[in-house]
Amino acid sequence: MRANTPDREALASSRWLGPFGGHVLRSELWRFTRRSVPRGVAVGLLVGIFLMIPGLQIVGAALMCVPVRGNIPLAAAMTFLSMPATTPFILIGAIMIGNRLGWHADLPAFWTLYDRGAGIGEWLAWLASDAAPSLIVGLLVISIGAAVIGYVLAVWIWRLVLVRKWRSRGHGRGRAG
Repeated sequence: MRANTPDREALASSRWLGPFGGHVLRSELWRFTRRSVPRGVAVGLLVGIFLMIPGLQIVGAALMCVPVRGNIPLAAAMTFLSMPATTPFILIGAIMIGNRLGWHADLPAFWTLYDRGAGIGEWLAWLASDAAPSLIVGLLVISIGAAVIGYVLAVWIWRLVLVRKWRSRGHGRGRAG
């Protein structure tokens, strides 16, 4: 995954980030700190799951890291969790959540299109029906939930690593002096 994650120079040369290059290349957005890491994880999950367009996910995550001061490399890496192997599950889950929340998307029609390898036109026609609101609401719920869970896990893991370092240095509880 690290080999596919862009570095500062790759983002600097991106035509999508041209006007924002100065902000995206700020050094604090590339450091691994206790505040920037959880923010980067949360941003990457939020953008990676909600924006299911490869390529734009990384750019969107990098741009969203600027105002929240999140870690750009981690945000870019987290977008890879919505890969071709996980995308069908995310989409089906999003449609099911959207349907539960009162929207309507025809799930059997989704499976029919998926099974026969439908073209982009058929998928767009299905989305233009009642499916789009259900899918969008479901993706929003899943991406926000994943971002919150990712943030909490990143804070917890960062703290766990810090506590272990302190204990290995002899600063643990119950030690005299």
